[in-house]
Amino acid sequence: MIGFVRKTGLCIALGLTIASLAAPAIAQQAPAAAQTGQAAPAAPAAPAPTATTTPPPAERATGSATGTPGAPEALSQALDDVAGNGKPLTLSLQILVVMGLLTILPSMVLMMTSFTRIIIVLSILRQALGLQQTPPNQVLIGLALFLSMFVMAPTFTQINDRAVAPYAADTIELETAIQISGEEFHKFMIKQTRQTDLKLFMDMAKAKPVAAPRDIPFSILLPAFVTSELKTAFQIGFMIFLPFLVIDLVVASTLMALGMMMLSPTIISMPFKLLLFVLVDGWALTMGSLAGSFVN
Repeated sequence: MIGFVRKTGLCIALGLTIASLAAPAIAQQAPAAAQTGQAAPAAPAAPAPTATTTPPPAERATGSATGTPGAPEALSQALDDVAGNGKPLTLSLQILVVMGLLTILPSMVLMMTSFTRIIIVLSILRQALGLQQTPPNQVLIGLALFLSMFVMAPTFTQINDRAVAPYAADTIELETAIQISGEEFHKFMIKQTRQTDLKLFMDMAKAKPVAAPRDIPFSILLPAFVTSELKTAFQIGFMIFLPFLVIDLVVASTLMALGMMMLSPTIISMPFKLLLFVLVDGWALTMGSLAGSFVN
């Protein structure tokens, strides 16, 4: 992200440089064109050699110096701001960084938090109950988001205390706040990632062994974390699916024994599934199991 900001700032600096070089030339061409247009009607009557006056080179240099800043000065100032040589980022670059973060925020919510595991388990639960669109997708996504906020509350609290609040108080710079936030997400993901998945992606990337887990780069940690979350979600979903599968088998066998082969077992088994789920307080068990699966 910081490299992206540096490249963007460099492009802005180059644009300012081109504008500063082009502004004096445009300003000089405009008066010359106006003087030529005024002198054109008087040319047949009395040609005057001194009618068009060209500013001497010294005046042009003075005008460019007193107008816009020179190219080297503008480029140096922009590079200093982007490089962070003891100076904070300008307001325009800060807005650019914030807009970029808002653009990738959905991906961060999906891939760097507990949302992936929770939404998959809830979807498998809905399939196990035999309900196609109940609860609807909006309800499942909202439930997964709020449960993810509950699970990620300690991480978000640390980010607020160490990064957001100090940056709002102007005690740290934006780059430092982003780095601290990344460290907190890194701690959460490394706790939920299996060592086998980390080793798999480190071998594929041919990365060198790291001294500590905190040294694992995000390019390796992110795919390993998502793979580990998918594996855990399917394991939880399998355990949820088993009791409802038993009900389906019992209902199907009973209907076959009674000779009711034309009657769909799904229609008969659905009320028994819902009854079992309500009697055992299934929602509380599911939410508690999902939240507890993130506690090591």
